[in-house]
Amino acid sequence: MKKKLLSLVIILGFTCASAWAKKTYQPVPSNVKLPVKYTQEYIDSISPIYKDVTDEQIFHVALDMMKGTSGDFSRKAILGYNVTQYPVKIQFKDLSEINEAYASFDAIGWKKRGKLYIFINPKHEYAPPGALAALLSHEAIHQDEYNSLSEETYAWTLEATVWDEILKKFPESNNLESSLVTRENVLKQLLEKGNYTNKYIKKTVYANQGYKDLPLTSPGFDGGGGK
Repeated sequence: MKKKLLSLVIILGFTCASAWAKKTYQPVPSNVKLPVKYTQEYIDSISPIYKDVTDEQIFHVALDMMKGTSGDFSRKAILGYNVTQYPVKIQFKDLSEINEAYASFDAIGWKKRGKLYIFINPKHEYAPPGALAALLSHEAIHQDEYNSLSEETYAWTLEATVWDEILKKFPESNNLESSLVTRENVLKQLLEKGNYTNKYIKKTVYANQGYKDLPLTSPGFDGGGGK
């Protein structure tokens, strides 16, 4: 009897452990066109790397696209190499729930109880992962309660640079039906107009009324818009 009970406990323990260990993910929406590289098998193989960040595989693809670009610093920051030493949590979220003033924002970085979050406007649920990669590269720069014109200039310039690099690797990301792609292409044009410097992006940031109360600098970001 004792042996049977012991066997039952072992079986139940194994079953519970297996159920606990198995992680389920939200697949990329079927109407989102992916580069040929991103088969479901490949996506499933990279998902464990990003399981502590999000369970949405569209973000797993976006983060994987950041590898080998100027956004790889941001990718590593999202994985936990940031000031908090915790992975950044990413999710689609109605931003008006945080503040009505954020309702039309594309995304915001947030810090709560010592942990970092990146919330993306749900209107971008079907955006190309390449465009999301550029956006995440920007938002991952914001890692504390402080912000500045210089920090925003750096983040916007990085976003434009990553989008430019993404298009060279994955040109199918340029889905003109996506409002996020429209944003990225505007930034890319400003980058190109400034001969791949922050000249015109900086002017745009400084003229943005949403940033009118920001100081010139913040920790880690000097007055030149650099880090």
